[in-house]
Amino acid sequence: MDDDPILRQRAQALRLANTGQRVGYSLLLLAMVAFFVGLFVGLNDVFTTIIVVCMAVAALVLGPSIILGYAAKAADREERTGKTGH
Repeated sequence: MDDDPILRQRAQALRLANTGQRVGYSLLLLAMVAFFVGLFVGLNDVFTTIIVVCMAVAALVLGPSIILGYAAKAADREERTGKTGH
């Protein structure tokens, strides 16, 4: 890896964004699975709690992760091409 601290920070931000997106989308998948399993076996407090917690945490994680990912990719693209995309 290059010794440029900006490139290191950008790579770290991109890794963090990718991890956050994986976690967030996985939680949404878990919420969907819990919902459909709950439909077949009967929705109760346990399934409802799992669904709500998964969706809430996914919402908290996905928002910043998506924004951070776009920002890191835009900075990289701007550095390579010199265009801001506007």
